[in-house]
Amino acid sequence: MHNFQEKEMVNDILSMVNSSLTCYATYISETSNPQLRQTLQQMRNSDEQFQYQLFQVAEQKGFYQAAHTASPQDIQNVKSQVC
Repeated sequence: MHNFQEKEMVNDILSMVNSSLTCYATYISETSNPQLRQTLQQMRNSDEQFQYQLFQVAEQKGFYQAAHTASPQDIQNVKSQVC
């Protein structure tokens, strides 16, 4: 039972951080004040590092199973669609 509660907490936190990262992207792109923009970018970068560290913990504990590794061809296909 303890493991299930821990898994739920980790997933909730990951979800909240991912949501905040999406918001940062919007705020950064819509601000014209250089100091505010830099502060938001620093906050985003910090949250991205935290999110990755928490993801690594979740993966190690078996709370999260990553998708299969993309092949070089898959990566190229995505790049060609985005760029």
